[in-house]
Amino acid sequence: MQTRRKFLARSLVATAGLLTLDRVALAHGDAKHADPKAAGAKAAAVEKEQQDWGIAGDAADVSRSIPIVMTDAMRFEPDRIEVRLGETIRFEHHNDGMVLHEMVIGTAPALEEHAELMKKFPGMEHDSPWMAHVAPGGRGEIVWTFNRPGEFRFACLIPGHYEAGMIGTIIVIKA
Repeated sequence: MQTRRKFLARSLVATAGLLTLDRVALAHGDAKHADPKAAGAKAAAVEKEQQDWGIAGDAADVSRSIPIVMTDAMRFEPDRIEVRLGETIRFEHHNDGMVLHEMVIGTAPALEEHAELMKKFPGMEHDSPWMAHVAPGGRGEIVWTFNRPGEFRFACLIPGHYEAGMIGTIIVIKA
């Protein structure tokens, strides 16, 4: 519950910031995100804050990679994933579609709350280690450590996509 409140508070602060800026880069607009592999680009520090669904992982600790395809049929392929407790996974996203998609990992209630915020503030700029925004034809990744057992979700929370069923399940089983 506290994690969801923090997420909501951060989202509202980000939204308030958008309302006060004259010039804004919208995360869900047509603008591309900076390419962290571009010459001279500095890698952003990943915030390692424990979430109900795990914590940001280190690339050096990745035990396996799982390709995730995003489609304009509003589906993820695969849409069900099993991981072992303690496993660090690299999700390698490919957007096969013609529109922007994203993958956001969380609990069902956290994703519901975020989806509602996205409907109210569709241009809301946000970026966390448990989400990846992927341009049409593009690639992205999330490195995540699943240090809590349970059933979690991943979804595209761009307005309309979540409602159309662009949702998947992650089952974290004890090793």
